[in-house]
Amino acid sequence: MINKLYDTSLSLLTDLYQLTMAYGYWKAGKAEQEAVFNLYFRKHPFQGGFTISCGLSSVIDYLNDYRFSEADLEYVGSLTGNDGSKLFEHGFLEYLRTMKLECSIHAIPEGTVVFPNEPLLRIQGPILQCQLLETPLLNLINFQSLIATKAARMRLVAKDDVLLEFGLRRAQGPDGGVTASRAAYIGGFDATSNVIAGKVYDIPVKGTHAHSWVMSFDSELEAFETYAKHMPNNVTLLVDTYDSLNGVQNAIKAGQKLRERGYDLNGIRLDSGDLAYLSIEARSMLDEAGFEKTNIVASNDLDEYIMDSLKIQGSKINVWGIGTKLVTAFDQPALGGVYKLAAIKTASGEWDYKLKLSEQAIKVSTPGIQQVRRFRDASGFVSDMIFNVETPMETKPTMVDPYDFTKNRSFAEDVQFEDLLVPVFTKGHLVYTLPSVHETRRRVQQQLANLHKGSKRFVNPHTYPVGLEKGLFDLKTDLIIKLRAANKS
Repeated sequence: MINKLYDTSLSLLTDLYQLTMAYGYWKAGKAEQEAVFNLYFRKHPFQGGFTISCGLSSVIDYLNDYRFSEADLEYVGSLTGNDGSKLFEHGFLEYLRTMKLECSIHAIPEGTVVFPNEPLLRIQGPILQCQLLETPLLNLINFQSLIATKAARMRLVAKDDVLLEFGLRRAQGPDGGVTASRAAYIGGFDATSNVIAGKVYDIPVKGTHAHSWVMSFDSELEAFETYAKHMPNNVTLLVDTYDSLNGVQNAIKAGQKLRERGYDLNGIRLDSGDLAYLSIEARSMLDEAGFEKTNIVASNDLDEYIMDSLKIQGSKINVWGIGTKLVTAFDQPALGGVYKLAAIKTASGEWDYKLKLSEQAIKVSTPGIQQVRRFRDASGFVSDMIFNVETPMETKPTMVDPYDFTKNRSFAEDVQFEDLLVPVFTKGHLVYTLPSVHETRRRVQQQLANLHKGSKRFVNPHTYPVGLEKGLFDLKTDLIIKLRAANKS
């Protein structure tokens, strides 16, 4: 869990402006005013047609231990403004010292297929507390969802092949590496080389040896035979240190000696060169020598596009070791999730809905206390409708495209549906039973199986229908008109 990695308070895992806004709320007497924020993203990563939600487990760990330690408060109290005087007065620090989280949080479960503008998290509670949570929640959800999505794309290509995550050495620091290992496993990988991730998150660990092992011996054959002698139940031999096909022949010789001891050659690994050609030749050599079950592992800056190309070329690779382009999300290093205020409760107890305007339609936020209803039929998922839980819905609800009001559809009364956001915290108390990482991994594959294949293709994927319930669409439209009128210069 995240707090096993960092044995300290993480309340300062935030941006300064969250603290300055919190201070402003406190000074203005607004600290306890009830508010609702939604965390969502605007575009799928990798120009794809789906995203995998991930990071809720870390959110729960973070919030369960949320506190300002004495060291935190001492540091915050030392901060100064542009004039050199203290930023925060003592009374505010005392407020933080005794503060207990009272937020209620609804979330879409980890491993769910999600789409732009859908709230992955809905945070409701005192506005000061909701504001303090913005940066850490985005940090925990954005990266893990990005990596889980990348991993799921690779799983789509790999089909039944084994996927191994080898990315720790190329990851962005220790936390980037460990977090990526967990998200990659959830997204569909079978194991990781990252030992601490295996320990902390109960992920299977796998590994072979490096070129340095081979280079430390007088010959490649001696290196292979020595490794097999001392590690007979874990023999996958890296064959490309000098000459790949000659290395395969030496691996076969080591494998024959291994069999005399009652063990078998698990695999050979190719890390350079023409992987399609070399894997085909290696497969022929291994089969001819009676090693039909020996795996062919490939690595070397692979991603889903290269994997797909290798499969088209008829490669015989059946185990894929992927590092850099997975754990760094090489072709898109950020998801771009946002956290927007959607409602504030007035003194009379009514909700005052809020909306952020923009010249860009995609950046205009949606008001309301939002829920996502996913409709399905016998073939799988049909469409998602975002609605405001405070607004009564018609018996046959109508969904409107938020960017084109002429596109709408209605749903029959007996259509099957599921509301995706579930209670996780109620007024600061955990009410959710978190599935195991293995159950979450299985959920991803179940979700993808229910998604139309057009939304899973990499080139020009089909756009899965997501819209606003008509009442919410009308509310948003009215607010846009009023705010534009009120803010005319």
